[in-house]
Amino acid sequence: MTPFHLAFPVRDLDETRTFYGEVLGCAIGRSSTTWVDFDLFGHQMSAHLRPQAAPAASDGKVDGIVVPIPHFGAVLLMDDWQRLATRLEARDDIDWLERPMVRFKGEPGEQATLFIRDPSGNALEFKGFRSLEQVFAH
Repeated sequence: MTPFHLAFPVRDLDETRTFYGEVLGCAIGRSSTTWVDFDLFGHQMSAHLRPQAAPAASDGKVDGIVVPIPHFGAVLLMDDWQRLATRLEARDDIDWLERPMVRFKGEPGEQATLFIRDPSGNALEFKGFRSLEQVFAH
């Protein structure tokens, strides 16, 4: 698998470093006074300073549940997803949009999912699958 790259807006680089580095456990890469790179489960995420950026709206729907559009995150194997979910649930400073749950239970593509917001209002989804072969199952 090759890494994915995403550049996204943030309102404050210090709070972004704390959230992605300490809360999510991302390694911090190169940076400047206007951006910082993170390793989000092997993917290059570049946070760019944009103080006026607006949070995502909750206007999408998946499996009957409203989800924010746009959002980004990572697809993980179930053990890694469970470790992340446990890490986040142990904190009292997480802005939860959707607590850990299983979607499409008993169907092709069954997945665990959770949604959170970072301090800039960016919506993140983390999905967990028992097998990566299920990611595109239908």
